[in-house]
Amino acid sequence: MNPAQHTAAVAAEAAGFVATVKAADLSAPVPTCPGWTLADLTRHVGSVHRWFTELLRQGVQQPPTSRDVDLRLPEEPAGLPDWLAVSAAEAAEVFAVTDLDAPMWAWGVDQHARFWVRRMLFETLVHRADAELALGISPHIDRALAVDGIDEFLTNLPFASSFAPQTAELRAPDRSIRFTCTDGEGDGDGDWLIGLRPDGFALITDEAGSRTADATVRGTAEDLLLLLYGRLDRRSDSFDLLGDQDLLTHWFTHSAF
Repeated sequence: MNPAQHTAAVAAEAAGFVATVKAADLSAPVPTCPGWTLADLTRHVGSVHRWFTELLRQGVQQPPTSRDVDLRLPEEPAGLPDWLAVSAAEAAEVFAVTDLDAPMWAWGVDQHARFWVRRMLFETLVHRADAELALGISPHIDRALAVDGIDEFLTNLPFASSFAPQTAELRAPDRSIRFTCTDGEGDGDGDWLIGLRPDGFALITDEAGSRTADATVRGTAEDLLLLLYGRLDRRSDSFDLLGDQDLLTHWFTHSAF
């Protein structure tokens, strides 16, 4: 997916989130975000939109020293869905006047403004799924979007230790884990190989998918994305787990985002 597609998808995911929570009881718990209610979840997503939007507006070139931003939160929780809609609209306005290919500081691999749009997209998408799961709704994620989300997650995870410290423990003596989509096989995407070394881990280029992995996880793109974000249990019938199970336990124990 390209930056233009990401910007459109942010708007769509935000609208989907708002539609999900608009008529819901915002005091309802969110099981996939322990300790949070739907109000907490909505506040978090809107805050992310406003924070990332401010970063884009400033075009920061160095790690920010403060996360202070005027959130303009509503006085009552009932106003949170509309507040999130406004947050998303303000983000879209900034996207429209920002050169998304411009160099910009980011905590991940892609040091361009487009990093933050893509990050906002999957932050919103995963939490939209959280809201739906809290309300007993089975989330649906378009396959192309899910594939892009898996790629974004696995590409940036090695750089997330500042806020996900357990990822620093994802080390092993030259071991590998493959994640493979069972839907759309043979279309040239949907396969990722992670190499774990004594000094860390990273994606490995394996375009032909020919390298044998020590462990493999197979599932649909939608399910793999939610699995990587800790929203599904790998031991469910949705996944085939092959190879070194201890290695998979090590991965999922330390890869929480």
